[in-house]
Amino acid sequence: MSRLSGFPPVIDSHTRVLILGSFPSAASLAAGQYYAHPQNQFWRVLGAVLGQELKAMPYAARLKAATAAGIGIWDIYASCEREGSLDSAIREAKANDFGALQKSAPALRRICFNGRTAARRLREMEALGYEAVVLPSTSPAHAGMRFEEKLARWRAALQP
Repeated sequence: MSRLSGFPPVIDSHTRVLILGSFPSAASLAAGQYYAHPQNQFWRVLGAVLGQELKAMPYAARLKAATAAGIGIWDIYASCEREGSLDSAIREAKANDFGALQKSAPALRRICFNGRTAARRLREMEALGYEAVVLPSTSPAHAGMRFEEKLARWRAALQP
């Protein structure tokens, strides 16, 4: 099993909310883009929150819209070993350096975890002084909640 590396954070000095996933899916790694699996609802949900059709935009424009709204994107793991895309298959994971966030994103106040696997770092984020919120996963593997219910929870967490 080969070692997989994740993506750098999408943040800037104005980021007020950081959405943390677990680790990019195989589709995301292949595309070199966060949340690239066509069945993942991330861009649809975030677009609805921001009032923009993010899913229809080029990837760079999606990232620009998110950062313009003060929203950053990253994952809890920098690298891992994994077959397929399921979080349950993650092995030998190395965490990202969250201590550095305070320098690169001084306006950051809230961490929103995209699902329960990412939320394993909740206590660490709270210890760093961030408000932490666990949101329902946008992954296609988490299909047990209606889109409207997911959207309501995400909207409440991402509003300024």
